[in-house]
Amino acid sequence: MKLFENLGLSLQLITAINRLGLKEPTQIQEQSIPFVIKGKDVIGESATGSGKTLVFGCGIIEKVNPGKGLQALILTPTRELAEQVTGSLRKISYKKPLNIISIYGGVSINPQIHNLTKTDVVVATPGRLLDHLQRRTINLSKIKVLVLDEADRMFDMGFIEDVEKIIKQCPRERQTMFFSATMSSAIRKLANKYMSSPVSVSAVNQVD
Repeated sequence: MKLFENLGLSLQLITAINRLGLKEPTQIQEQSIPFVIKGKDVIGESATGSGKTLVFGCGIIEKVNPGKGLQALILTPTRELAEQVTGSLRKISYKKPLNIISIYGGVSINPQIHNLTKTDVVVATPGRLLDHLQRRTINLSKIKVLVLDEADRMFDMGFIEDVEKIIKQCPRERQTMFFSATMSSAIRKLANKYMSSPVSVSAVNQVD
C-alpha cells in the first residue's frame, strides 16, 4: 500500500492529512489522487464512506487561490452531505486560508447571498444553486474545478436537468470529477457529454 507522501501531494496537504490521523490512503484515494493532482477529469466509482471527499478535496486545495473569486463548485444531493463535505474540506485546507461555504434550501437565502461575495469554494445542492443563478447572486465564470458528489443519488432524486443547467454555466476549460457508489449508463452518458478524456477509477469493494 502506498503512503500519502507518494501520491504527488504538496507538503501543505500532507501536513493536513497527517493532522487528521490518516496514515494510508484507501483504494479510491490511492488510485485517483495522482490523476486529480495532474488536473485530469476523473470518474470515480466507490462506496459511500470510502474517502472520496479527500480525493477531490486535494485537487481543489492545490488549485484554488484564496481571495480570487469562486473557483471550485461541488454539487451534492442533500443538505446533510453539503454540510459534511464543507466540514471535511475545511479540515484539509487548514494550512490554506480558503473560504468554503455550503448553500442549500430550507434556510434563509440572504446570509448565503452575503457569503457568496467572498467565497472561494461552494458546496451546493442543485435546486438552491439554480435559485442563486436565477437571482444572479453567484458567478460561475471562474470555476476551475467542478465536482458531482454522489452522482447516482442526484439522478435518483431527479436533479439531472438542474445539474446540466449548472454545468452549462461553468467555463468549458475546467477539471470535472464525478463520484458515485454506482456508475449507471446515465452517469456515463453525462460524463461523455461534459468531461474531457476522463480517467475511470473503480474501487467498489472497500469502505474505510
